[in-house]
Amino acid sequence: MPDDVASDAPEPLPDAVAASVEHVVALHREHHAQATALQRGIDAATARLARPGALVLVALVLAFGTGLAVWARGGAVDQPLFAWLEFAATVAALIFALLILVTQRRADELAERRARLTLELAILADRKSAKIIELLEDLRRDHPDVVDRDDPEAHAMAEPVDPAAVGTAIDAQVDA
Repeated sequence: MPDDVASDAPEPLPDAVAASVEHVVALHREHHAQATALQRGIDAATARLARPGALVLVALVLAFGTGLAVWARGGAVDQPLFAWLEFAATVAALIFALLILVTQRRADELAERRARLTLELAILADRKSAKIIELLEDLRRDHPDVVDRDDPEAHAMAEPVDPAAVGTAIDAQVDA
């Protein structure tokens, strides 16, 4: 391959990024492993039904049933046949709705775990930032070539944020 042609192979990720990606992949694998066989079956059925072809198939079946009912009666609309067709469509709609609800519930569980992980990482990052600021303040005080001065903002930022206090403040603002 010539040197001036770009390669389609992705560049390797830095170790820290690759580790983060692996943690997210492990989260998804664990979520899938915790699913029961019934949940995996429902997820698979929903994945098959959540395609445009399923909508077309349902519409074709309903149209075929209607056409067959009209043709079988010589063009006359027979009420009982349409009642059964209506019943079948209603049952299919109920099953589809239940499949969607069950699948959405599982997806929400994964989203909740991701949100919790994001919150934990944000809290950890806040603590790390506070520690770095604290160490820089100590360095400024201890280093003989740096003028020691009082910086109230740096002192405040050197303390990690209390997540419970932040949550209470947000709730108070939202409820107001």
